[in-house]
Amino acid sequence: MSNVAQKRRQGREIRHRRVRKKIHGTAARPRLAVFRSNKHLSLQLIDDETGRTLASASTAEADMRSEGSGATVAAASRLGKLLADRAKAAGIDQVVFDRGGFLYHGRVAAVAAAAREAGLEF
Repeated sequence: MSNVAQKRRQGREIRHRRVRKKIHGTAARPRLAVFRSNKHLSLQLIDDETGRTLASASTAEADMRSEGSGATVAAASRLGKLLADRAKAAGIDQVVFDRGGFLYHGRVAAVAAAAREAGLEF
């Protein structure tokens, strides 16, 4: 890993730790954690009290891969809607948004907007 990439990753991890001090997911209101890589996007609904993932979605899944690249805002919108549908099936209506140290812009913001439109409350 190059020095620039290493510093960028360390900065994101520091921001993520700072955000995680304030955000805590419960069974009634789990944490919607976002991870963004260069090629894919991954979302999880996490109950921090028990340490369990209640629902997840990723652009690396077979049905999402067939719809095109996972590194676009359109893919992030589809993924946000898919996760909201899975959350509704699990009986979850409210979540706490955890951007994971990433800027609330582009794919991260598209996930949040699509999840809100599909019925999740932040």
